[in-house]
Amino acid sequence: MSAEGTEQANPEVVVLDNGVPTAARVYDVMLDGKDNYAIDREVANASLAVMPELKEIAQHNRAILHRVVRHLAGDAGVTQFLDLGSGLPTAANTHEAAQGVNSDARVVYVDIDPIVLAHGRALLADNANTRVITADIRKPQEVLEHPDVQGFIDFDKPVCVMLCGILHHLLDDEDPQGIVDTLREAVPAGSFFFITNFTRLSDAPESEELERVLLSQLGTGRVRTPAELTRFFDGLELLSPGLVPLPLWRPDEIVTDATTVAARFMTGGVARKP
Repeated sequence: MSAEGTEQANPEVVVLDNGVPTAARVYDVMLDGKDNYAIDREVANASLAVMPELKEIAQHNRAILHRVVRHLAGDAGVTQFLDLGSGLPTAANTHEAAQGVNSDARVVYVDIDPIVLAHGRALLADNANTRVITADIRKPQEVLEHPDVQGFIDFDKPVCVMLCGILHHLLDDEDPQGIVDTLREAVPAGSFFFITNFTRLSDAPESEELERVLLSQLGTGRVRTPAELTRFFDGLELLSPGLVPLPLWRPDEIVTDATTVAARFMTGGVARKP
């Protein structure tokens, strides 16, 4: 497939709805961002009432993204990143981490929330190697066939498929496993998958209570067991150290305490398609 051209095709019309909370904007609240509405803050505050560590957990999720992207863009030589459920632009985005290592790295951000596109257009103004599209990852084939994916990502070369903090916003009947399987079949050998997800903790009942709150107020927020998360990596080869609490994936500094809820509530891993 061709990956030529620097102009974003078919720019979508952005229609914003500030009366319905979205995962991207609730995550923005957790990161102390400014691109959110009162309804998003209500969901965030209800979640924080159950698990006050969520802002710290969001920071852990952001930090592992930086470590993974730097590793893959550097040591693994990956030059293409498909960031699914990317959320709103914030400090040190995927393209900044990747292009900080390799200026030729290409990144496509995908999110269902149109406000991500509205803010992402600012990124496109001076970065020819970045695209932002509005699409629903529950329809992975449509994502893969989007003109700003087809015309920009070369699927004959390795791709990093990023599912960082997004699969827990898919309910079981939305077939997250099938989505991962479709994406795995679409990319060539040597590609990587980066996945993080809320994790059910047997010794922390608040992890189950958080799922109830998120499902009732946001409509998404599936907290999965370690065994369920492991299945997302079927057919792939996990890189060391495997599927672990986020702070333990190749940390930049010594982790002094990995026993807290904040450290363990989200787990993640990176795997290679053989």
